[in-house]
Amino acid sequence: MLTKKQIQLLEFIQRRMLRDGVPPSFDEMKDALDLRSKSGIHRLVTALEERGFIRRLPHRARALEVLRLPDALAHLTEAEAPSDQASGGFTPRVISNTRPPRPRGALTVVDSPAVQLPLMGRIAAGVPIEAISEISHHVAVPGTMLAGREHHYALEVTGDSMIEAGINDGDVVVIREQDTAENGDIIVALIDDQEATLKRYRRRGSMIALEAANPAYETRMLPENRVRIQGRLVGLIRSY
Repeated sequence: MLTKKQIQLLEFIQRRMLRDGVPPSFDEMKDALDLRSKSGIHRLVTALEERGFIRRLPHRARALEVLRLPDALAHLTEAEAPSDQASGGFTPRVISNTRPPRPRGALTVVDSPAVQLPLMGRIAAGVPIEAISEISHHVAVPGTMLAGREHHYALEVTGDSMIEAGINDGDVVVIREQDTAENGDIIVALIDDQEATLKRYRRRGSMIALEAANPAYETRMLPENRVRIQGRLVGLIRSY
């Protein structure tokens, strides 16, 4: 039988997995459960692992896998992902291309039905680069990856600042075009109408925090009038 805190943590991890596709950090777990230190989270994670509810994956940053849920959380299945997505969360759909190497930009997704999306160029998952505006070519993505009827586009990622969110250098991200975001969303941010970057969004009063998912990069704090949201991450294409 799980304790109340263990159930709360397992629920938080599962909801974040459904929303973001990656588990929360230990700091996020600590804040969510209102604990004073991460040592309490480590004890809860260990207890859940010993009871067979989660598994820690070796050699990967903050990698946890939910193996099963207690009856109290049985409703938290992947079937809920679309509703979470509609409320503003990120439910990544990763499409892997494991065919023989192709020239850069020649990604092909074979799931059907497919939708052709414009690939607008490169987006920095690191220090910001110049704003993207030109279509270089199109990529095919499964229609099921797209969120609603809003316009979508694709960008190629450069840099490693979002690696702990499962976004690697060279990945192609699928972006739903929108100008609003909720805290925790991964967005395309346009800074001073000149620089574009892919970061996690947090609003802190009149300031916007653009958070990396790599401890090597600092959070960038900017006045809200310097940041324009260009879209929210809804999917990812990876070529091997």
